[in-house]
Amino acid sequence: MLQPGPILLRILLATAAVAGAGLALLAPLPLPAQQSRDQLADMLPATNLSGEGKPIGDAPPGFAYAAVAHNPAAPDAKAVGEQVCTACHALENDHFSHTLHALGLRAAAAATPGAPVCEACHGPGSAHAAQPPEKGLIIGFTHGAGTPIEVQTQTCLACHQGGARDHWLGSVHQRNGLSCSDCHNPMGRVSPEGSMARTSINETCAQCHRDIRAQFDRRSHMPLPEGQMTCADCHNPHGSLTNPLLKTNSVNETCYQCHAEKRGPFLFEHAPVRGSCLNCHTPHGSNQLSLLVAPVPFLCQQCHSHLRHPNDLQTPQSLAGGPHPDERIMGRGCITCHAQIHGSNNPSGPRLHK
Repeated sequence: MLQPGPILLRILLATAAVAGAGLALLAPLPLPAQQSRDQLADMLPATNLSGEGKPIGDAPPGFAYAAVAHNPAAPDAKAVGEQVCTACHALENDHFSHTLHALGLRAAAAATPGAPVCEACHGPGSAHAAQPPEKGLIIGFTHGAGTPIEVQTQTCLACHQGGARDHWLGSVHQRNGLSCSDCHNPMGRVSPEGSMARTSINETCAQCHRDIRAQFDRRSHMPLPEGQMTCADCHNPHGSLTNPLLKTNSVNETCYQCHAEKRGPFLFEHAPVRGSCLNCHTPHGSNQLSLLVAPVPFLCQQCHSHLRHPNDLQTPQSLAGGPHPDERIMGRGCITCHAQIHGSNNPSGPRLHK
């Protein structure tokens, strides 16, 4: 038997080493030990939102610039601090402690001693503390608190100005004497978001707009009752450049946010569609198919009265079981043939057939 030479021996040893390394890589790695609570705490950044002890870090943006609100009804009042307020308003403090405003303002007060908490919104409290029953000595955010609506809204806008609230002055809600607190409640966590006065945006709007809320109970409606959209998806309640407080510059632009396939441009346009979606549809709810303002063919005959198809009076006699059935009120009516009613890009579609 031949003995392996030195070169062959080196090759065999190298092969064995590589195989051993491969087996080591395939071997399961030991699981890391479960971290204790103290170890997890050491990995997280230090926080202190209790308002006690030495503040850690800076105040959150926005809340760091909070100042004592100005109350024209008590110009000589002085700030007294949160502890004086909570000595009497213990229940309000319990509710307020769960809100975003409490978290931010108290963090700002911890980072900057002397920063206001309650008085950032309600104004200096010395006069109110001396005469609690007297209305107006503290900024109150209800219609019976003795504080003018203008003072209430300006207090909120001191922090929340700009953005979606650019057009608040002159808006229909501002002209009708609404206060921010008619829709928002920063003193309690009633809604998941937005500090709303009710459990949701839709329920808040329905406090006044009950007729619009009732339209969503019709057979064809936007999916607002199902929770798939809110009033704020189409409207800006703080004001806009349009009369119905739309979020965009026109009805069509608002609709195109979801119905982008209707935007076009099309080779063959349907003029009423390009003019306004409201020519054929009602935006909240309808008892007709697809939120139409009237059933087909009566809707189409409002414009198409003397061309091509005659403007016949359609009655139950024209149904399939009647003496003279008419295809225009059976099936999908006019849309049975004119299927591309919003516009067509087909070279053979001038009548919106295809």
